[in-house]
Amino acid sequence: MGYILEEEQQLLVNLAKDFAEQKLKPVVAECDRTGKLPMDVYQEAIDLGFAALEIPDGYGGNEQSYYAVAAVYEELAKVDAGFATGIAASGLALKPVLMNGTDEQKQYFADYLTGAKGNGFAAFCLTEPDAGSDAGNGSTVAVKDGDEYVLNGTKCFITNASLAQIFVVFALTDKYKGTRGISAFIVERDREGVSIGKKEDKMGIRLSDTADVRFDNVRIPASHLLGKEGRGFIYAMQTLDLARPMVGAMAVGIAQRALDEAVAYAKQRVTFGKPIFQHQALNFKLADMDIKTEMARAGVINALNVYYTGKNFSREAAIAKCYAADIAVECALDAIQVLGGYGYSRDFPVEKLLRDAKIMQIYEGTNEIQRLVVGGQLGR
Repeated sequence: MGYILEEEQQLLVNLAKDFAEQKLKPVVAECDRTGKLPMDVYQEAIDLGFAALEIPDGYGGNEQSYYAVAAVYEELAKVDAGFATGIAASGLALKPVLMNGTDEQKQYFADYLTGAKGNGFAAFCLTEPDAGSDAGNGSTVAVKDGDEYVLNGTKCFITNASLAQIFVVFALTDKYKGTRGISAFIVERDREGVSIGKKEDKMGIRLSDTADVRFDNVRIPASHLLGKEGRGFIYAMQTLDLARPMVGAMAVGIAQRALDEAVAYAKQRVTFGKPIFQHQALNFKLADMDIKTEMARAGVINALNVYYTGKNFSREAAIAKCYAADIAVECALDAIQVLGGYGYSRDFPVEKLLRDAKIMQIYEGTNEIQRLVVGGQLGR
C-alpha cells in the first residue's frame, strides 16, 4: 500500500512493521499455543499510539488517514492477526463515537485509548446469542429512569471484552420499533452491574481476547447516549461499513504472509534436482497467490477511495471485506499445499494462518451478509 502513502505515513507503517517483527513475532507461537495474551507487547503497541490512530489531534490522538490505518493493520496481521484484531477492536468501538458523539463524548472516549485515562482498550458490544447476522434481533434493553438509563442484557463474542475499560453498547430503548428502537451508549467497565462472562477458547486469532459482557441493572447517565434515541442501528451499520475495509486489510496481511512463507520455502526446497519454485505447477500457484493478494489490497484501497468521496460506500466496503477474507483462506490453504507435510505441522507457521484466516469470513458481518449487501445494491 506504500504507493499511496505520504512519507510520514510510510514511516508510521515502517514503525508498525518493525514493532511486529521485533516485539510481537518472538511471542506469537507460544501465545497461540497457550492462549495467553502478550500484555506487555499490547502495552508497547498502545504506548506507540496504535490504538489511537483514528483519534483527531484535538482529542490527543494521532489523526491518521484510513489508508495509513489499514496499512498498519496489514503489517500487524502479517505477524499475528489476533493481535491486530485486538488493536483494531478499540478502533471499532471508537468509530461510532467519532461519527455521532458530542465533543465531550469524543474527548472522554479518546482519553481511554490514548492512556490519558484508560488502558488503551475499548470494545464494541453489538452481537448477542440470538443477534449475530440479524443484528436487529437483540434483546438487551435500556430503560429511561429520570436522568439515567438502566441497562440489562448480554453481549457475546465481544473482542477485548476482558480488557476494555470502556464499551459502546447497543440496546433497545423501544422494543416495539424493531431496529428503529435501538440506541447506542457509552458504558464504563467499572459501573456496578457490568461483568465479564465466558471467555472463548478460539480456533484462531488466539492473541485476541473474546468473551461475553453482561449488564445487570447497570445505571448510566443520559449524557452517555450517543446521538439520538432510535438511531443506534444506523450508527452500528455506519460503523461496520467503515470497519470492513480494515478487516480486509488484516486479511490481506494474512494472505501476504502466506505468500511470503510459501515463496521462501519454494526457493529452498529441492525436488527432482531443482527448487520447487522452478516447477511450473508450483510457480503458477505462487503467481495466483500474488495476483489474488494484490487484488484484495486494491479492493481495500478502492473502498477507502469511495469513502473519501463522501458517497455511499457500503458496496465497496462489503466487496473489500468479502474478497480479501476469501483470499486469505485460499492463500493460507495454498501455502500449506506448497509446504506439503511441513505445512500441516505446527512447527511451521502456515497452518496457523489458516486458523486465523477463517474468522475473516465471519466477523464484522459474515461473507454471506456481504454478498447480501452487494446483491442488494445490484437490485437498485
